[in-house]
Amino acid sequence: MPAFTLSTDGTVSQTELLSLYASVGWSAYTNDPLLLDLAIRSSSFVVVARDEEGALLGLARAVSDDATIAYVQDILVNPSFQGAGVGRALFGQIQERYRHVRQTVLITDDEPRQRAFYESLGLTEGADFQPGPVRVFAQFRRPL
Repeated sequence: MPAFTLSTDGTVSQTELLSLYASVGWSAYTNDPLLLDLAIRSSSFVVVARDEEGALLGLARAVSDDATIAYVQDILVNPSFQGAGVGRALFGQIQERYRHVRQTVLITDDEPRQRAFYESLGLTEGADFQPGPVRVFAQFRRPL
């Protein structure tokens, strides 16, 4: 397992962001670098993982009212380092930061590996809540 450190100081260059987001194929972000930069800077909480040489391995960010809800907007780890505990550590930082809020919400793609990962972190898909399911609604728009 590679050694890595976590930081919440918010220091991430646009080049690093574009490289990381491109590594996982998130072109909706990389197609508009200025918008990506604004999204990161406007997030309520950003945590990054770096290797021993300082290279960016992963990033997670949340948007929150800091009282009742925290939306986990992104958790991404360079594919070369997936499975090494980086994503789990990033999410752990979000959990710690927002341990006092009632709801943590995450919307993601419908891929089996993602579901397994998020369930291993203690998250539950809306349809699986007990005593009954909860509904999740979302609307995606194309940028103007």
